[in-house]
Amino acid sequence: MKKKLNIQYFAKLREESGISSEIRESEAENAQELFTELSKTHNFSWDHTHFRLAINEEFQEWEYPLKDGDTVVFIQPVAGG
Repeated sequence: MKKKLNIQYFAKLREESGISSEIRESEAENAQELFTELSKTHNFSWDHTHFRLAINEEFQEWEYPLKDGDTVVFIQPVAGG
């Protein structure tokens, strides 16, 4: 079943997609499937293992089940120094 998801992009993914956010309908069951789908659409150069995941403003695991209306954010780790 398709879900309508609000996806937000930052840093590298924002650069590569050319957008900061999008509303997307997807049949992805979890965030890892969604990232794979988005990667094919936007031609991301990194896989999901390079990012943390937040759904509805809470960090989640990649297998977390997606629900209609979720806000999904892929967060690139930042190195400090």
